[in-house]
Amino acid sequence: MPDSLLILIAAAFALAGFVKGVIGLGLPTVSMGLLAVAMTPVQALTLVIMPAVVTNIWQTFAGPYLRDIFRRLWPLMLGTAIAIWLGGGLMTGQFAHYAPVVLGILLVAYALVSLGKLQFTVTPAHEKWVGGVVGVITGTIAAATGIQVIPSMPFMQSIGMQKNELVQALGMYFTVATAAQAFNLTSAGLLNASTALPGVIGMVAAFAGMFIGQAARDRMQPEAFRRWFLIAMLLLGIYLTGNGIHAILK
Repeated sequence: MPDSLLILIAAAFALAGFVKGVIGLGLPTVSMGLLAVAMTPVQALTLVIMPAVVTNIWQTFAGPYLRDIFRRLWPLMLGTAIAIWLGGGLMTGQFAHYAPVVLGILLVAYALVSLGKLQFTVTPAHEKWVGGVVGVITGTIAAATGIQVIPSMPFMQSIGMQKNELVQALGMYFTVATAAQAFNLTSAGLLNASTALPGVIGMVAAFAGMFIGQAARDRMQPEAFRRWFLIAMLLLGIYLTGNGIHAILK
């Protein structure tokens, strides 16, 4: 890889790690969105895997709610993993050139839903079967675009988890989803030694960004930062959608 691309990778993951440090999520979403400007979504995903797995494992075990989270979210995680595995060819098959457009639309949808603060409530009686359905939908979308937040994120917000429990649950869920995507990429021969150096650079930059973000969390209003972050994701999604449509029509 040219040095300019390695610098872009480091900057993208540092920014994504900073966002994750402040609000507890956003590393794959931000890094995929930024890297997709310079490469295909599947190339971006191969670089996101290592930093995402390591940072999410750290987030998974940084709390006391592990057993309860697994009890409540195993259908969501299982549905996601199965759908990602079954959809392994979506990002590399004949429809792969549509992936940037889909990624852009998802970023726009994610930003609008989050900015609108739409609230959904799922009762405990329906938690598991709804979670399974949401997992399958999210896994299919993740297999095609690398983005795992729609509709899994609104679902996890709808079941009444406390703030710290939700952060830990996000870590566990994204660990499972990213591991499933890593399996697909390895099987397709896309995750190999050539991605090791940029992956390590991304991981180091992501952790640096996370520590800075955590330090900044107490000095800024997370809600204000979250709003500007979502506006940036909205604009980035619009750009990727328009650029992807232009490339298809050429």
